[in-house]
Amino acid sequence: MSTESSHPGPKHSTATAATSAAGKTTGPAAPQAPGLDPDASIGRLVHGATMDISTLIRGEVELAKLELRASVKSGGVGVIFFILAGVLFLYALTFAFISAAEGLSNVVPRWAAFLIVFAAIFLVAILIAFIGYRMVKKVRAPTRTIETTRDTVAYLRNPTQTP
Repeated sequence: MSTESSHPGPKHSTATAATSAAGKTTGPAAPQAPGLDPDASIGRLVHGATMDISTLIRGEVELAKLELRASVKSGGVGVIFFILAGVLFLYALTFAFISAAEGLSNVVPRWAAFLIVFAAIFLVAILIAFIGYRMVKKVRAPTRTIETTRDTVAYLRNPTQTP
C-alpha cells in the first residue's frame, strides 16, 4: 500500500541545477516550494487544494463535535448538581421555618408562632411576585427586528423598490 496521496501534496524535492539547451550548467534552478509537482496541471493543483481544504474543514468540524460533546456532558452533570442542591436547600429552608416557629412559640402560643411564620413567608412571596410582575411588564416587543423583517419581506416581494 502506497503512502502517497492521489493529489499533489507535500513531497520533498531538492532544486537541481538548470541546464541550457547545449547541456551546460547555467546555475541553480529557480527555487520551488516543497511538495509542488512542476508538471502538475492547474486543474490538478486546484483539485488538490480543494481536497486539502475539504479535509481540513471536516477535521475542524469533528474537533468541534468532540469538544461540544465533552462540554455538554460536563454541563449536564453540573445541572444535576444544581438541582440536587436546590432540593436540599428547600428541605433546609422548611426546617429553618419550623425552627423559627418553635423558637417563637416560647414567647407566644404555638399556633400563633406558626401563623406568624406563615404570614412572614406569605408576605415575602407576595413581594417577590409583585417585583417579578413589574419586571415582566417592562418587556417590550423587538420593534427594530419587526421593522427590518417587514422591510425585508417587502423588498423580497418587489426587489426593484427600496423600502
